[in-house]
Amino acid sequence: MQTKLAEDIKDTPQGREANSILRRCVHCGFCNATCPTYQLLGDELDGPRGRIYLVKQMLEGNEVTRKTQQHLDRCLTCLNCQTTCPSGVEYGALLNIGRSMMEQRVSRSLGDRLIRLALRWTLPYSKRFGALLWLGQRIRPLLPNRIRHGIPRRKQTQGSVKHPRQHPRKVLMLAGCVQPALSPSINNATEKVLDALGISIVHAPRAGCCGALSQHLGADDEALGFMQRNIDAWWPQIESGVEAIVTNASGCGMVIKHYERYLRDIPEYAEKAIKVSALAKDIAELIHAEDLRQFDNQESEKIVFHPPCTLQHGQGLGGIVESILTKIGYQLLPIQDGHLCCGSAGTYSILQAELSQQLLQDKLNKLQRPKPKLIATANIGCQLQLESKADAPVVHWIELLAQVS
Repeated sequence: MQTKLAEDIKDTPQGREANSILRRCVHCGFCNATCPTYQLLGDELDGPRGRIYLVKQMLEGNEVTRKTQQHLDRCLTCLNCQTTCPSGVEYGALLNIGRSMMEQRVSRSLGDRLIRLALRWTLPYSKRFGALLWLGQRIRPLLPNRIRHGIPRRKQTQGSVKHPRQHPRKVLMLAGCVQPALSPSINNATEKVLDALGISIVHAPRAGCCGALSQHLGADDEALGFMQRNIDAWWPQIESGVEAIVTNASGCGMVIKHYERYLRDIPEYAEKAIKVSALAKDIAELIHAEDLRQFDNQESEKIVFHPPCTLQHGQGLGGIVESILTKIGYQLLPIQDGHLCCGSAGTYSILQAELSQQLLQDKLNKLQRPKPKLIATANIGCQLQLESKADAPVVHWIELLAQVS
């Protein structure tokens, strides 16, 4: 794609990166074939190729409006298009640049600004979110339907390892922001499985949000602050020789693996970020290489697995969880269009509720068609989205291993 970026952007780090990405696009349109929003809306500007043109026009100094903003906001950032693209266009990185510029150039309505600020003020902070969740669950019957259905009921927690053994192998683990409050059984199950495999979890209490939510909402400086805080919290353990930084929420894992890119222009963190990205692993990557005979599932239940976009497209780990579950004895039923998004996509289910619900219904129709005993997934956002309307139970796949260990 031929480009002519505006003078005020072309020689900046963002401008150079965007120009490189744009020049790889050959207008083929293969990306539209797997884009969930294009399939729903049929509008070229609601597909990757159209959004690339919109970002290009903005970078070239053309006028941008709230209409442009709307088309960029409707993108799920599922990265399905990156998996499909034959030219290797890094659409996700280009969209982040475009959204960041958009926040500076196009105002938002007061209501939109307030809800985005509220999301940034609550979701990345576990204690704040936990307190609001506690309140919401207790007044749930009094709330309007739309809000009520978005508040999950309190889950039963699976007990953590009471006295975990100290093993020579050690990993750091990001606890997550909303996950400890919404589904503490996931972290407990992870601890139990790793302990059975001879791996200890090292905690870094000062670590917090990975930065994803702020980044998705265009608050780049805030996102970088979260990333720097995590590196500072992790660094003593990294220097002590932990073998990995493990995440059991694929959305967080995808972001941490890109710390190298996000922090490369901050001298005091650039080299450390390279090390962090190299150590970052989804829990499935760590477990896949281990001897799993102790997790044999004698009952051989028939289940389906929903691979989150952040796992299969963002991290390129499609099939890894399915391989683990099959190896330990679960029968995975085939599903149609497993590559498509469930509509959760971080805050998308809140900010683009109508589109999100359409995607959810389509996904559940396909997941439940083969009549599975349960639905497994690998990201807390997807789990909450699916279980809000699913007939079958929805669990994180690591909990299945914990049950049979």
